[in-house]
Amino acid sequence: MNPIPTPHNAATEGQIAKTVIMPGDPLRSKMIAETFLDNPVLVNNIRGIQGYTGTYKGVPFTVMASGMGQPSIGLYTHELYNFYDVDSIIRVGSIGAVSSKTPMRSIIIGRRSYSETNYLMFYRNNGNKCGFVNADETLCAKAAATAERMGLKYFIGDIMSSDTYYTDNDDVADCIEHNLLGVEMESVALYLNALRAGKKGLTICTVSNIIPTGEELPSEDRQNGFKDMARLAFEMSL
Repeated sequence: MNPIPTPHNAATEGQIAKTVIMPGDPLRSKMIAETFLDNPVLVNNIRGIQGYTGTYKGVPFTVMASGMGQPSIGLYTHELYNFYDVDSIIRVGSIGAVSSKTPMRSIIIGRRSYSETNYLMFYRNNGNKCGFVNADETLCAKAAATAERMGLKYFIGDIMSSDTYYTDNDDVADCIEHNLLGVEMESVALYLNALRAGKKGLTICTVSNIIPTGEELPSEDRQNGFKDMARLAFEMSL
């Protein structure tokens, strides 16, 4: 029996493209679709998780929100890979940098994601321990080459994927110990689901705050100001 639509995704067969650009924020999904896609069509809005399908330079793309945190992106990416036969998912989100060496609004490409999340424990064959999960090497190389061609200020390296925004844990110290560039909340679930499905996943983030200094972009900038990384995600996928 065809498992689509699902309780979480109203899209029917053929309404989701092979490549999905995935911000966390549904309003950012709407902004990216309206800015970059020709003839975007809303294919999902269950629970406000907006998903649009259209074309960029003639190539079909879907832009769909993930919500916040590992369980949310884990649910949507599992269904996209396994039910909708998506090949590649590129997360475009915000990240808190642990050093001013990666300045505000610069782009970080997550080569690997480190996490202590319990999400890893649910997939005993591919996880079951704290540590690193790899992004797709091909997507990583394409992102770096495309960012270079576009003249963007970018960094490529390992990142932390945390379950908590407010925490007693010293994330900065952990990042320094493991040589990580910053902290976000979704990449490890994306990477794990991609590996389990034999598909491709990558996280591209824009630095929205510097954790040690407290410097932070306003929420409107987070929603509307991250167009360079979205353009990068489209361009690298052509």
